[in-house]
Amino acid sequence: MKGPLLTSMLTALTLTGLQAQSLPPVPRMVVGLTIDQLRTDYMEAFSSLYGEKGFKRLWKEGKVFLNAEYTFSGPDRSSAIAALYTGTTPSLNGILSNDRLDISTLRIISCVDDPGFIGFYTNDCSSPAQLLTSTISDELKIATLGKGQVYAVAPFRDAAVLCAGHAGNGAFWINDMTGKWAGTTYYSEFPWWANQYNDGNAADSRIETMVWTPLQPEGSYKNMTIERFNETFRHKFADAKQYKFKRLLNSPFVNDEVNLMVNELLKNTTIGEDEIPDFLSVTFYAGNYHQLNIQEGSLEIQDTYARLDRSVANLLEAINRKVGLQNVIFFITSTGYTHPEGADLGRFRIPGGEFHLNRCAALLNMYLMALYGEGHYVEGYYDLQIYLNHKLIEEKQLSLAEVQTKSTEFLIQFSGVDEVFSTNRFLLGAWSPGIQKKRNAFNRNRSGDLVISVLPGWAIVNERSQESPVVRYAPAPIPLIFLGHSIKPEIIHAPITVDHIAPTLAHFMRIRAPNACTVPKLKIE
Repeated sequence: MKGPLLTSMLTALTLTGLQAQSLPPVPRMVVGLTIDQLRTDYMEAFSSLYGEKGFKRLWKEGKVFLNAEYTFSGPDRSSAIAALYTGTTPSLNGILSNDRLDISTLRIISCVDDPGFIGFYTNDCSSPAQLLTSTISDELKIATLGKGQVYAVAPFRDAAVLCAGHAGNGAFWINDMTGKWAGTTYYSEFPWWANQYNDGNAADSRIETMVWTPLQPEGSYKNMTIERFNETFRHKFADAKQYKFKRLLNSPFVNDEVNLMVNELLKNTTIGEDEIPDFLSVTFYAGNYHQLNIQEGSLEIQDTYARLDRSVANLLEAINRKVGLQNVIFFITSTGYTHPEGADLGRFRIPGGEFHLNRCAALLNMYLMALYGEGHYVEGYYDLQIYLNHKLIEEKQLSLAEVQTKSTEFLIQFSGVDEVFSTNRFLLGAWSPGIQKKRNAFNRNRSGDLVISVLPGWAIVNERSQESPVVRYAPAPIPLIFLGHSIKPEIIHAPITVDHIAPTLAHFMRIRAPNACTVPKLKIE
């Protein structure tokens, strides 16, 4: 009798303990705010420009991780957002970058291009079909049998579609040619309230009167971490004529446009109104204006953060009015990259040079012809990746691994090249901590056969876009902040990786983490 009695007593004690440690209620809504190119050091440096209800509120009331990191190399807006919402890297979720080379057509395509659907207020055809794994919002849809609402509002098409995921109710972004809010038939019909907003209140009805001047008196911009080349500025977006909406999208004014659309969504949907959790994804912009580097646009970047602080405050207030912050889990983070420096560092005598991928690919093809005979061995190149002609290599009965190895040995001799990684090395080579981030950014079905790493200080000349970004290995510090619900305030300096966000949100909503996510949740209660 001792065995059964002891088992019964232990079971009773365990159940009593579980009851005593009751979990907090499931939040009525999760709000993800991704701020493109947000930097922790700028948030701190420009704090004298802030009010009390934006960044300062996040610092006082939130769980603030000051040093968040991505677990793969070279994140951009699309690959970062995909990683945030899937809890995994491009190696599994398939989103390598904003654009990639489609090897079947040799065309540059967006990561959300899909000719199977048509656009609302846009000619772009879009869906999340290229996203190969589930997202945290997809898992919410699955767990609630479709009853949980999922919406995404962003300045940019890729951000909106990737945040809404495969199962979302709607994704909205600004058409950079017309200023109208756009969508895709993938998410069914364009809602009546969005149509109505486009008819009378979208940015195209106000762009002629929009002028960006400093938000605060110029004496307020005293930050000495950025050299001030300009003493003041005045940007009228309409002066750019056919590019006026593109200028708007690369300014802090676009965050106000996003908030206006969010307010329409909150007003005209039932999101956050019942006990079934819903998900709202919002994207803001905090990068440089119109390709100005940080020195040329020093006042602009400070003013961007001052205006961003106000936009964050307005978003928090809108959510609070609709749902109550105590019923919401907020997470706020960055896309983890910044606009690369322009190729003007020569006057500071920083060592470097120019790297031309097109010349590199042409010379490689000549080298392979000398080795293996006539043929078009290099099928394409893009984004420091070279794609070999697998069909030709097979026809000539060559070993693909050998051709990759010979190509690597040839390319490593180019000035400005640090390392060259082949598919064979990524998949079968020895592991090292230094190569893991590169591997995480590599997808075996979409990446090139050869991935080139360029030395820091070197400018990568892009003949297609006429841009020459300068390589910098050191990443900018980015934050991760959780706010609302049952979260206790704390500032944490230890590094954390952003792949923990999705499983942490899954824990709060009592659902499964995305299907490719392998890391545990954060302890943030």
